[in-house]
Amino acid sequence: MAMSEKQLETALDTLKKTGVRITPQRHAILEYLIETMTHPTADDIYKSLEAKFPNMSVATVYNNLRVFKESGLVQELTYGDNASRFDFITSKHYHTICESCGKIVDFHYPGLDEIERFTEHVTGFKVNSHRLEIYGLCPACQTKS
Repeated sequence: MAMSEKQLETALDTLKKTGVRITPQRHAILEYLIETMTHPTADDIYKSLEAKFPNMSVATVYNNLRVFKESGLVQELTYGDNASRFDFITSKHYHTICESCGKIVDFHYPGLDEIERFTEHVTGFKVNSHRLEIYGLCPACQTKS
């Protein structure tokens, strides 16, 4: 079984356990999120699936993304362009964002986890999470300029 198939099966089980009915649209949206690494907007997802589901609305996509978020299956990313993007990877990771085209790329760096412990030590805060965004130009945009 491929990794994305296993992730889909696990995600569907999570939804079933929380009493969420698995509709063909839900299945397709979830599968799209697992297979894409582009951090799509709801509109991106809608456009990608509208040929397969001509009766599906953007509101349906948003409602399903809300269900997935509440179930802990996706995280919503809000950056400067006012369009929420969605990421199936909910484990702690960071993002590099292209200032020209808006492309978002995941990266992991375990050393950054120490920042939370250090912050707690220095400030006395109980840290729940942190977010790191690095901005620059992606390779494609670098070659354009």
